[in-house]
Amino acid sequence: MPEVLEFSDVVVRRNARDIVAHLDWTVADDERWVILGPNGAGKTTVLQLADTLLHPTSGTVTILGERMGRTDVFELRPRIGFASSAMARRLPPEETVLNVVLTAAYSVTGRWREAYEDIDERRALRVLSEWSLDHLADRTFGTLSDGEQKRVQIARAVMTDPELLLLDEPTASLDLGAREELLTLLSGYAQAPTTPAMVMVTHHVEEIPVGFTHVLLLRDGAAVAAGPIAQTLTAESLTAAFGVPIVLTEDGGRYAARAAS
Repeated sequence: MPEVLEFSDVVVRRNARDIVAHLDWTVADDERWVILGPNGAGKTTVLQLADTLLHPTSGTVTILGERMGRTDVFELRPRIGFASSAMARRLPPEETVLNVVLTAAYSVTGRWREAYEDIDERRALRVLSEWSLDHLADRTFGTLSDGEQKRVQIARAVMTDPELLLLDEPTASLDLGAREELLTLLSGYAQAPTTPAMVMVTHHVEEIPVGFTHVLLLRDGAAVAAGPIAQTLTAESLTAAFGVPIVLTEDGGRYAARAAS
């Protein structure tokens, strides 16, 4: 399958410390990757590289066939969907949910003087329905619960039919019910044949949606293990990544981990 993302000997160095350390990694267009690792492992930095928000100190990053440093990132970014807590803070709390999603068509975060066609609004309404948000279309973003805001961010990220979808801790801070509702939606989306390549960062194996195919485990900016999730996500690889003896269980494509007694 064609590769949508390729890291070749990528280093990101800050204050003489490698945040990402000589990372080699590829993502094909039919793969759904989860990135796991402890705090400070470099997970979000890897996602920022994939979203063109950061350039590597050395090595090469190729996104959708375009090499970073040799392409116009402003032309590349509309082809990438990105949802994160940082993006949520940029969304005007007084904007309606429909407009939050609709404005993705112009890559802006608030309605101003853009002219939208009927097809844009129909597309936004369809995406809201797919993410169980259609009943909230006229609500303002700032009045939503955390779980609803997370779903709106993802709906906004998929509004433009991206070729690569990046999710930074989409279930962080959610209660059990909201987390499970979002994971169910993400599982259905991940398994649909028309879904783009996906990369999701999380801290917990319990937050891996069914349908994700691959895992990248990071520690201190370096890859501990990478590959198909069924073979790569093991108690041994988690122990190496987190530095604590781990017991891993799996049931119906969902995982759970705890420290070994």
